[in-house]
Amino acid sequence: MSAVPLSLPRPVPLQRFRAPKKNIPQTPAERSRILERCRAYVALHAPVPPLPTEDLKVHADRLVEEIGCDPVYRDYIGVLLNNEMWRESLASVPFERRLLLLPKCLRVESKCPAPFDEFGLLCKQCGLCSIQDLQTEAERLGYAVLVAEGSAIVMSLIQTGKIEAIVGVSCLSVLERAFPYMEAAAIPGVAVPLLQDDCIDTTVDLDWVWDYIHLTSEDQTRRLDLSLLRDEIDFWFTPMNLDLILGTAEGRSEKIAREWLSRAGKRWRPFLTVAAYQALRTSPGAPLPDDLRKVALAVECFHKASLIHDDIEDNDAARYGEKTLHEEHGVAVALNVGDLLIGEGYRLLASCQAGAAQKAEMLRIAAEGQRELCRGQGAELCWARQPVPLSSLEVLDIFRKKTAPAFSVALKLGAVYAGQLDAVDEVLTAYSEALGIAYQIRDDLSDLGAGGETNDIAGLRPSLVLAVAHERAANDQKTVLDAHWRRSGSADPARIESLFLELEADQRCADLLERYKEQAIRSLADLDNANLKGLLRRVLGKIFNDTEIKGWCKEVQQTAPAAEPVLAGATHP
Repeated sequence: MSAVPLSLPRPVPLQRFRAPKKNIPQTPAERSRILERCRAYVALHAPVPPLPTEDLKVHADRLVEEIGCDPVYRDYIGVLLNNEMWRESLASVPFERRLLLLPKCLRVESKCPAPFDEFGLLCKQCGLCSIQDLQTEAERLGYAVLVAEGSAIVMSLIQTGKIEAIVGVSCLSVLERAFPYMEAAAIPGVAVPLLQDDCIDTTVDLDWVWDYIHLTSEDQTRRLDLSLLRDEIDFWFTPMNLDLILGTAEGRSEKIAREWLSRAGKRWRPFLTVAAYQALRTSPGAPLPDDLRKVALAVECFHKASLIHDDIEDNDAARYGEKTLHEEHGVAVALNVGDLLIGEGYRLLASCQAGAAQKAEMLRIAAEGQRELCRGQGAELCWARQPVPLSSLEVLDIFRKKTAPAFSVALKLGAVYAGQLDAVDEVLTAYSEALGIAYQIRDDLSDLGAGGETNDIAGLRPSLVLAVAHERAANDQKTVLDAHWRRSGSADPARIESLFLELEADQRCADLLERYKEQAIRSLADLDNANLKGLLRRVLGKIFNDTEIKGWCKEVQQTAPAAEPVLAGATHP
């Protein structure tokens, strides 16, 4: 396979795989679920900030009981409740009257070249940690930014009258000390807790920080409940609703196709179609038009058809924990059902109530996406006839062609239906490419280990983890991995996976996953539409926090004595 014109995105902070402290939920999915419950609680009970600490603890205790989670999370939940109480107030404050307060412990202490002055750390933009990206983006928006410890500086800034809201990142222990100062100041303040409390080389849920930094009242989708939206879309794929949208099934092939559409699946692609439409329509958040279901369903028809064909081409026996369609009904029937679903997708687009020009544009987008997807799958199939080791860039290019087109089609069809594609076409292309590659990397990582749904090693499919491991290997390791690439080796999957661990290929791929997620966020930087910018940023967090990489990547718990803060501020030394 010849070289491909793809380069890695600009490096982003190194991911340090370390378990959170016991008073912080352990996984992004768990933290995301608790956040959603906090938002629902505040929406229902409408507590008015600022709340005294003791009152906040009462609410936190009540929610701990409702959720049924470990009481050790009470302080964490209290922080999230306080954030949600201030969320709308923060949104109304102009960026240039906000302060972003970051802790210096986000830096990689052993390698950080930044000096300090009386106001805190002076970032040298080395790219080793998240401080650079957060500071650069916040200052671009108009924020004042401090990488400092102590409330004295913060209180002096508040007293000038130039700061009307604070977005802070800190550990729970320091947030508890800082809370009385924020309560006394009575200005909107939200905080994202660090995932460790040991004051060195810490990490944070960057998706949440980005969300709070960009929160603005101009984004009319900020109150949109993405979980409810996804549930509504799932309901469209029940057998009854499929018959309402598609008409009564005629013949066995159509019945099999409907059954396949209603089977389990994440349905992110129709979700993206509806999200793009919601953000770009003139009245975001209003009830969805019934006709939009046809466009969303068309997107899933194309996707489910591609899965049928992929399973045949890859000779996979299971999907969604059940037999694949060709295992259940035979290859010939499965091929025909896949082709039928492609036809159904185009029929649905042609029959929707959009204008003639819009329909033509939707059909063009779907056809070009289908073509690009087949080119990516074709590159993999041609490789399989004469398998040789692929570089990580070559594997990423296959991902770009195989996975990104479906996301691009989904988003652009929603934009066309809203009548707004021309203004956002280039941004959606860039966002989809980064999202698609990140999604496929996440799938590669999720497939590893005993809990993986499929096994790329046993299936002898190109894998980014395998490509990275091969690039890092030497001597006997190189020989084993080279033979596996060429399908001439006898190493079992467990042996190959052990090499992945030895070569830290999993950690490298997890870092690349974060790079492409970050690239997707960066692609939105120059987007003028606040609704689309905010919603797509939240969608990214929803997609990647909804499903967990289940315990395969090793986490290294590093312990360090927690330093006692010198001042009770929003950061710590």
